[in-house]
Amino acid sequence: MSNPVFVALDTPDLEQAITIAKSVRGHVGGLKLGLEFFCAHGHHGVHEIQKLDLPIFLDLKLHDIPNTVAKAMQAINMLEPAVVTVHASGGRAMMEDAKAAANEHTKVVGVTLLTSLDQNDMGKIGYQGTPHDQVERLADLAREAGLDGIVCSGNEVGAAHKIWKDGFFVVPGLRPKGGAMGDQKRAVTPQQARNNGASLLVIGRPITGAEDPNAAARAIEATL
Repeated sequence: MSNPVFVALDTPDLEQAITIAKSVRGHVGGLKLGLEFFCAHGHHGVHEIQKLDLPIFLDLKLHDIPNTVAKAMQAINMLEPAVVTVHASGGRAMMEDAKAAANEHTKVVGVTLLTSLDQNDMGKIGYQGTPHDQVERLADLAREAGLDGIVCSGNEVGAAHKIWKDGFFVVPGLRPKGGAMGDQKRAVTPQQARNNGASLLVIGRPITGAEDPNAAARAIEATL
């Protein structure tokens, strides 16, 4: 894609989401709708955002037994999303069924390790090794399951790209140079992520929380 930036419209306010999307549409490649938005507005909200004629990334992070995830994927197929996320930790069978149930033109990507987690958090929830270890382990599993790619932080995308040359890599939690980290613990700049092999860059608060979202999006686009 010519512009890899997808702005994260993480808000339950439909009008606010539409306003931001209209403001930045000339400087982003697509729009990411997550749980907060989808739980508030469901299919109707997605249809309203689709009127802006930009690719839609449904970041639902599906994670359940294989049959349930497959049926959830079938339920959103009519929305024709460009990208949908599932949790890679749901296992190979779940990922296989998710991909089999998805539309032909929808990329299904597996979330490896949330960018709000670091190695200390990993130990507390029972994960062994480093974030790099976890990302590489789940990248291998996602590839074996037939997914299109994974979601990982900019710190791990370079290593993941080396072991999965034709994978599709989504990198969220990005922060422009000098930007506030917020709840992100493994963030890099959009330019660093792109240089390390990211296919799609998810950027939320640095754009949506800016005084002038259009100027913020334009400034980020200029660094790529």
